[in-house]
Amino acid sequence: MALTLRWVPGVYGLARLAPDACLPAWIRGPGFVSLSWADDEVTVICDAARIPAGGTSDLDWLCLRSVGPFPFDAAGIVQTLIAPLSENGIGVFVICTFDGEHLLIKQVDKPRAVALLQGAGHRFLPDEG
Repeated sequence: MALTLRWVPGVYGLARLAPDACLPAWIRGPGFVSLSWADDEVTVICDAARIPAGGTSDLDWLCLRSVGPFPFDAAGIVQTLIAPLSENGIGVFVICTFDGEHLLIKQVDKPRAVALLQGAGHRFLPDEG
């Protein structure tokens, strides 16, 4: 299954907050933002420059998005994206939204990730500036 992909502009970070934390104002702003609540944590993904120092975070991620939407019962969308990467030692952080999948990969892995995904038949839209 060949997918069309595009880079979401920006450099992103992941931050871990306590499960009872109030949403901090720094999460708001341009770019991709994702919040996930679990019983034991809140995960925030946003522009890395907005994440304050001193907390639990991991920075320097790029965001790649599949161009959807896809039917919810479509099988293998995520697998076709992560298999070429994970099989070659590139870690990913995946967030699925209503219309597509977002894959976060470390900046340092971008050249290899592009080559591997293109080798698997995926197409990239031109970068948006």
